Amino acid sequence: MTAAEPRNGGRPGRDRRARMVPASPGGRRVDGVRPTAAVVGGGIAGLAAATALAERGVAVTVYERQPYLGGRAGGWPTLLRDGTPVTMSRGFHAFFRQYYNLRGLLRRTDPGLRRLTGLPDYPLLHADGMRDGFRHVPRTPPWSALGFAALSPAFTVRDLRRMDPVAALPLLDVRVPGIYDRLDHISAHAFLDAVRFPGNARHLALEVFSRSFFADPRQLSAAEMALMFHIYFLGSAEGLLFDVPRSPFPAALWEPLAGYLRRHGAEVRTATAVEHITPRPTGGFQVVSDRDERYHDTVVLALDTAGLRRLVARSELLGDAPWRERIARLRNAPPFLVTRLWLDRPVAPGRPGFLGTGGFGTLDNVSVLERWEDEAAHWAARTGGSVVELHAYAVPADAARDVEEKRLIDQMHRVHPETRDATIVDARHEWRDDCPLFPVGGYGDRPTVRTRDPRLVVAGDLVRTDLPVALMERAATTGFLAANALLELWGVRGATLWTVPPRGRNAVLRCLAGVAARRSGTR
Repeated sequence: MTAAEPRNGGRPGRDRRARMVPASPGGRRVDGVRPTAAVVGGGIAGLAAATALAERGVAVTVYERQPYLGGRAGGWPTLLRDGTPVTMSRGFHAFFRQYYNLRGLLRRTDPGLRRLTGLPDYPLLHADGMRDGFRHVPRTPPWSALGFAALSPAFTVRDLRRMDPVAALPLLDVRVPGIYDRLDHISAHAFLDAVRFPGNARHLALEVFSRSFFADPRQLSAAEMALMFHIYFLGSAEGLLFDVPRSPFPAALWEPLAGYLRRHGAEVRTATAVEHITPRPTGGFQVVSDRDERYHDTVVLALDTAGLRRLVARSELLGDAPWRERIARLRNAPPFLVTRLWLDRPVAPGRPGFLGTGGFGTLDNVSVLERWEDEAAHWAARTGGSVVELHAYAVPADAARDVEEKRLIDQMHRVHPETRDATIVDARHEWRDDCPLFPVGGYGDRPTVRTRDPRLVVAGDLVRTDLPVALMERAATTGFLAANALLELWGVRGATLWTVPPRGRNAVLRCLAGVAARRSGTR
């Protein structure tokens, strides 16, 4: 048993239908001379790959161009105007209970996941005043989806009568990769139109989730949205409530994991950018960074979309021509903005720690960090203020940044009116555009974990896999899968993984979905 598996020998969560994905058989550790692996990228995918390899005796070197680990879930120090040292990040992340492999990675240094804390609800607010949430929604499918429809004010009897149940049938039996064959050719927005999904429910629920992919639903593949619907609604009994770190990301997650890797003999090289990689005629790879050059037997590419494109373009002998062409066609999602504000007075006591929003311009959610994060709570207690974070996803690329920053704060005033009277003690505006886009028809261009060279593998949330995973969980899962592929070369057993059930849970609903698929010729 590895640390990725449940320590009690049982399942990783409450869902009895969670699927175990065993690794190929093999020895516990490498024998003889230790093979070497370069893991390029210190985000979730790279750290997962490095962990599985180092635990089994591989000599791992992690290369990360930033001075911190965690990738898009990383954090870095900054100093406020009042002299307070704080940690800034790219914003809120929800650690859902069905993220089995990500949570397994975190259990390496926190077996009971005590550095995470659960938020009591996933509340949603629309600009017209309609509110929703998931606290009282049943967790077991299909009662989860039915319960949401029954409890949500966004659904009316008239709305339900207008919906096209036949068009919605693909949601009842989501399988990977079959769902991409069926729905990758249309957008999430077009699919919801075809279903005649109620407008209010669309804004309050599905579009909130689809925008977690940092893309406008008109650009997002309907297959990705359907997969998400399966993971959270009809495929898993873990529900839609989630955990968040009690401390900033570095202290809660990545600094302990870096220490764990070092204790297993890995070298973690932050602030080290890999410039190019060259396969050697005699085997292995030459990895040239901005600090030196080294030789490694194997390579894991665990970069974001733009970083992968750039490195492959500079590494002219890496991979074959079709693979390189597919990598070059990968696209980034539109820019997004994270604004964090330190206010001189608190928000109202009843405000939730996290609130998803719809209809408030570009504002997608509001977090009150002192509700769960210790660093923000200490600052708020000392000053009597609040630390508030605002997210805007899929901002138009040509938008004026100063205008968007002001607009986001104006929308916060609408959501939490008491903040109108607050003075902003300090502010940070983080703009990024490095998230992967999952466009209509783009599934075939996405790389898989394995390449034609068995010594070269790819990991990350941009990577396609035949497992029902997405977002941070896809990053962790493909990181472990990349490590497993390399461990096979040395006859070593890899990490056992878990996923939500790989298909619809209800036999009757699966049958209906199958009939519809056969009639439409998509299966």
